[in-house]
Amino acid sequence: MTYPQSYRYTKQHEWIDAKDGVGTIGITDYAQHELGDVVFVELPKPGAKVQVGKSFGNVESVKAVSEIYAPVSGEVMEANADLEATPEKLNSDPHKSAWLIRVKLADPSELNQLMDAKSYEAFISDKNKEASA
Repeated sequence: MTYPQSYRYTKQHEWIDAKDGVGTIGITDYAQHELGDVVFVELPKPGAKVQVGKSFGNVESVKAVSEIYAPVSGEVMEANADLEATPEKLNSDPHKSAWLIRVKLADPSELNQLMDAKSYEAFISDKNKEASA
């Protein structure tokens, strides 16, 4: 999997694509693969506040329920309503149509704390090596 170069990534396997003060947030291909078949997604409503590093929702799969953590702080502008009816989109298109929320960034400098695609790919490569050791 090639990760989008313009996105920023967290160690909890979320991504953010930030443009003009708005960040679109989702989970990475690595995360959806680890989760397995996604059956339910719980997301905040527009107007809700999210805080960097804090949980803002859940993804439930046949294996487990996992919390989703905010890569940045801000106000939710939109949640992806398509995921209510078709949460399995997270398994097939995690970096495009299966985005989770769009957030008005409270502090764009928080993006500087996140990994670029190359760093994230190295991070998950190291994680895979640890798992197979």
